[in-house]
Amino acid sequence: MNKGDYQQIDPRTPGTPTPTSSGHHPQPRCHPLPQPLRKPRRRWEVLPGKNRFFCDGRLITASQSGMLPLTLGLILVTSGLFFIFDCPFLVKHLTSYIPAVGGVLFVFVLVTLLQTTFSDPGILPRATTDEAIDIEKQIDNTGSASYRPPPRTKEVLINQQVVKLKYCFTCKMFRPPRTSHCGLCDNCVERFDHHCPWVGNCVGKRNYRFFYAFIVSLSFLTAFIFGCVAIHLTMRTRDEKSLVLVLQESPGSAVELVICFFSVWCILGLSGFHTYLIATNLTTNEDIKGTWSGKSGARDLTNPYSHRNLIINCCSVLCGPMPPSLINRRGLLSPNEHPQADADIEMPATDDSNWIHVGKSQLATGPAANAEPTPDVSSHCEAHRSAGPLPNDASHMLPAETKAKKTKKRMAKVASDVQASRRGQKEEP
Repeated sequence: MNKGDYQQIDPRTPGTPTPTSSGHHPQPRCHPLPQPLRKPRRRWEVLPGKNRFFCDGRLITASQSGMLPLTLGLILVTSGLFFIFDCPFLVKHLTSYIPAVGGVLFVFVLVTLLQTTFSDPGILPRATTDEAIDIEKQIDNTGSASYRPPPRTKEVLINQQVVKLKYCFTCKMFRPPRTSHCGLCDNCVERFDHHCPWVGNCVGKRNYRFFYAFIVSLSFLTAFIFGCVAIHLTMRTRDEKSLVLVLQESPGSAVELVICFFSVWCILGLSGFHTYLIATNLTTNEDIKGTWSGKSGARDLTNPYSHRNLIINCCSVLCGPMPPSLINRRGLLSPNEHPQADADIEMPATDDSNWIHVGKSQLATGPAANAEPTPDVSSHCEAHRSAGPLPNDASHMLPAETKAKKTKKRMAKVASDVQASRRGQKEEP
């Protein structure tokens, strides 16, 4: 063999192609591109609803602050004027305990207000896709053979009293007892009392005690400042000074007097109303609707949640253990977990195993929704991807619009089959 018939190959030289007997070089191996590392997200970033989160999900409040800035402004302005204009005179002529008492009440009011505003009121997590499908199947099975809208209520027995549970079309579940859906926050809240614009949040099971402590302490603070201002002005008028002259010398006292005079009656009335609700173990929502008082038209109704004892009712509402938050807003999302869909529509067909699920984030039909996908074609070379047409079993590789059109056709066919089958069941003897 001549020297020109072959070429010496240095094994230490990288990337040198190896000759073959046929004269063709082997195709280079294709490796998938490295996926960029994603920072794990927390659940509060994908939670549905209209709440706002702060401090990495530690604080939660409503999307609309409402009258919260006005509430904070009135408290800060009134208390500030009291410590500036009234406390020095009262300390000099009466006692030094007055600013101490006012300071304690002021701090307690601010702490309870912030706890009410930035705590979870008792939001219930929405049903997952599987749970919503199971509930829809149960509702459909309760209907008769003739086609009619399925019932959307349930009846449960609580302390020998029938309680009706309503279905929430947004959260895709039957609301637990005393739960209502807040339209402003777009979430179901457990033991929903009301949405308070003055604190900028819903008032529910987990922050009602903070709300009650806030309005009671605010009542004491307002009455205390009003009384101290009245004593201050009275003692100054004893020195043969007119009231107008005294108000000119202390203009802050005049502002405090006006604010406290008009607000103390509203706050005292609100505190008394919620004291009555706690004593009878009612919520504002139940009292307004007259659920257990006969205002709704039903007779012989009694409150099944009342313990028939004033002290026990107060202890159960205010002194019970703090229930945990159910939304786990600071928990990490698993890699295979996806945000919950906002709307899910399910149309059962003649066979319970074949159903059409249409949501904002996915389109699936029957058993194909649970089928395992074929290997990802992105791991192959571009030459292999363009080598030929797509196989028949690679329908998942089609564009989203094509799949949506095919799914709509299947949906229409299944819907017509459902109507035909139900008409046939109705006409059978």
